[in-house]
Amino acid sequence: MNAQLAPHLAPVSVSARALDPASLTADDLAELNATLIPLNAQQRIQWALQHLPGVHALSTSFGVQSAVSLHLFATTAPNIPVIMVDTGYLFPETYRYADQLTGLLGLNLQVYQAQLSSSWMETRLGKLWDAGSDGIARYNQLRKVQPMQRALDELGVGCWHAGLRREQSTSRKHIAILEIKDGRFKFHPIADWSDIDIGAYILQHDLPEHPLLQQGYVSVGDVHTTRPLQPGMDASNTRFFGLRRECGLHFDL
Repeated sequence: MNAQLAPHLAPVSVSARALDPASLTADDLAELNATLIPLNAQQRIQWALQHLPGVHALSTSFGVQSAVSLHLFATTAPNIPVIMVDTGYLFPETYRYADQLTGLLGLNLQVYQAQLSSSWMETRLGKLWDAGSDGIARYNQLRKVQPMQRALDELGVGCWHAGLRREQSTSRKHIAILEIKDGRFKFHPIADWSDIDIGAYILQHDLPEHPLLQQGYVSVGDVHTTRPLQPGMDASNTRFFGLRRECGLHFDL
């Protein structure tokens, strides 16, 4: 990874010895986030690479806005592991989009799946996504959360980067650029980006869009729990039948 910083980047004032997720206080985190706010996304990523210990990895769903984070990291931190959790129920368009972006950006893609096959899961437990909010939660735990946890552990990740933004939903409106989750650093370099920022970046760098975007999909997950946006529908209702907004990867359910 290229951890060379631009000379005008603000230094971190919390001592380097203190940059351990087990010992940082809430005040320490607030101080670090104050350092990161004035920086642009590329500078934030560079800062993280220099100051945060351990292996760095980026997670992606290859959703409708994923190209932005993938391009940012491909140009700022090439060869960083890019973790994709394949539930076995993604849209065919998503698999093709993942192949397209992986080739275009030269991604170091690491694909993780549930240890129990989709057919075996359905045989044992039925179609959990049809079993209400609790069934969806269990499905997400088996198909998404557990494989992601295994990926983070097996890759020895000390800093998990993700493309979450405050403007995406009410559940994300308070996320910080730097957080701590499950004993490791969690980094959101575009947390404060708007939808306009996302669109402008995609146009500026001529990035390909997800094939389902033109079909009305504003968020893309699994085939059985994702719907296109319809007139009068809130965007949050396009996932998980409106019963849930988060799958548990980034927020405890």
